[in-house]
Amino acid sequence: MKTFTLTGGARIGRANATYPFANLYVDENTLKINASLVGNLIFQPQDIISIKPYSLVPIIGKGIKILHKVDNYNQHVVFWTMTDPEFVISEIKKTGFLEKTNIPSEKDLTIVQQQKQGGFPLKPFVKIVFTVVWNALFLYDFIPFFFGNNEKTPFGTGVCTALGLLFTTALLTLISGDFRKLILKEGRTLDDIKKSAIFILLISGIMFTAFLTFALS
Repeated sequence: MKTFTLTGGARIGRANATYPFANLYVDENTLKINASLVGNLIFQPQDIISIKPYSLVPIIGKGIKILHKVDNYNQHVVFWTMTDPEFVISEIKKTGFLEKTNIPSEKDLTIVQQQKQGGFPLKPFVKIVFTVVWNALFLYDFIPFFFGNNEKTPFGTGVCTALGLLFTTALLTLISGDFRKLILKEGRTLDDIKKSAIFILLISGIMFTAFLTFALS
């Protein structure tokens, strides 16, 4: 079975993952876009209407646009590539995937189940809980500052705690299978979010150190 893989970026709806935070995988039966936390999409040939070259900004804004029939996925799906989009489409054709788009066939129930979950890999409660806690911790510092507190900076315990929470969450995601079972949708794995987790771990670690030093100075 011929396969085609490519590293690039992706835009799913309004969310964008820049290079190299997205991967494209195609064989004769599946097309996958793994854009980490931006979205993990999987298609069967009969899900596809067309795959066309797409250009947003000349030279730097080029890719392929995937028109599809999956109701639970955002309709705007673009895979950004530094490679000529026509070449990418030709390589996809060589896998045999596009030859099956108009041929009726039985759907893979495992893929159908994943599609029903939508493209976002985390369970819904994770986004809600994290947003509430994150904002509460920032407000813990900012509200007293804006209402006349004599502190020189609004960056204190709350901000440092929020960054520490982000760092800890990313670390546990990378090292703990039990934690991943808690936050990931069924069928999702570390590979689906690994790039984002590593990036968040590094950025939050640097920011936590900087803000903690600033707050203690």
